Amino acid sequence: MFQVRIHGRGGQGAVTAAELLSVAAFLEGRHAQAFPSFGSERTGAPVMAFCRIDDRPIRVREPVTLPDALVIQDATLLHQVNVLEGLRPGGAVLINATRGPDDLGLETLTGPVLTVPATALALRHVGRPLPGAALLGGLAALTGCVTLDSLATAVRDRFPGRLGVANADAAREAYEHVELALKELSHAQAD
Repeated sequence: MFQVRIHGRGGQGAVTAAELLSVAAFLEGRHAQAFPSFGSERTGAPVMAFCRIDDRPIRVREPVTLPDALVIQDATLLHQVNVLEGLRPGGAVLINATRGPDDLGLETLTGPVLTVPATALALRHVGRPLPGAALLGGLAALTGCVTLDSLATAVRDRFPGRLGVANADAAREAYEHVELALKELSHAQAD
């Protein structure tokens, strides 16, 4: 079972992102579940959303405490909430940031840690600072948990018309950004 925990702030679309990821998995014929966890329901408050993906039915119904991957929609959460808690050794981390992981103090993590300027991509494509679709595109490239095609279909189905196309384009650009970062990382490790 592949488990993802998404950390964001109220209004950034963490819950929607988890749902879109689960729909993309469904489109691939897999089992998935997505659900949120949040305290105060106000814009800007820290929120978490969870997604599980498996080839078999998923029976567990509790929050993801040992994620295989983390998506952090707001880098300021790194210093306010223990977002890395429970991350499996070698787990993947994707952060919405323009700075690199080392600049964020994450050089000690053992798994792949990448950043993607998801808010900037969302602003350019969608016109609003909603990084969810872009981050899911990056997550798909980083982990292979779903294909970009199934993710783009889930996004376009959820947001019909121009908004869906724009979000799918943001996801595609983030996917390509992460693919390039992974190639550069692989070359740097080979040297």
